[in-house]
Amino acid sequence: MPSMPALRETPTAADRLIVALDLPDAASARGLVTRLGDAATFYKIGMELCMAPGFFELLDWLKQQDKKVFVDLKFFDIPETVARAVHNLAERGADFCTVHGNQAIMQAAAGAKTGNTKVLAVTALTSLDQGDLDDLGFKCDIAALVLSRARRSLQAGCDGVVSSGLEVEQLRKEAPRELICVTPGIRPVENRIDADQKRVMTPTAAIKAGADYLVVGRPIRDAADPRAVALAMQQEILSAL
Repeated sequence: MPSMPALRETPTAADRLIVALDLPDAASARGLVTRLGDAATFYKIGMELCMAPGFFELLDWLKQQDKKVFVDLKFFDIPETVARAVHNLAERGADFCTVHGNQAIMQAAAGAKTGNTKVLAVTALTSLDQGDLDDLGFKCDIAALVLSRARRSLQAGCDGVVSSGLEVEQLRKEAPRELICVTPGIRPVENRIDADQKRVMTPTAAIKAGADYLVVGRPIRDAADPRAVALAMQQEILSAL
């Protein structure tokens, strides 16, 4: 049985912003990282880039640039397969990786991590609302599901969860304090319309609710001046702390 994680470290203000590299290829991702420069220190690479050539080279390149890397592939497979995948990512220096909230999978992932790699459990995707959960057969509300998975993830030895900002405040009240909370679905006030993210929150609201890290994609990626938007978000995060 994996040991319980240590008390969470307080991230720097700069590290709290995780820029999602939701781009079609590694060259485009490198271009955005270069354009952002020191305006971002933490990046998320996920399924789209994993299916493109150069995924691991991009991961290695980000680490060479002294960036932190969140590999968001939401592993859900035979526990031994997940354990080997997590081990391989840890060997490449991934800072965060994600698994789905099945107990055996979480335990396997937590037992396989090495170095500074942290395993995060997915609670409920921000693209799902209560109607979607009802369709999937979950007989509870989203907040109860998120809290239950958060508690079980720590018992399994994971370091934290990925959770909508709408549930973070309750997590902070009821889940153990060592829980890391990474919050996607972050949208500035002027950029709230989004077809596939149903549970979103502004950066200030998410930080005040207790989120440790904010994942931001389109508002930065699609901006005319991505660096300016990233710097503005960094300032907003700092002001909210």
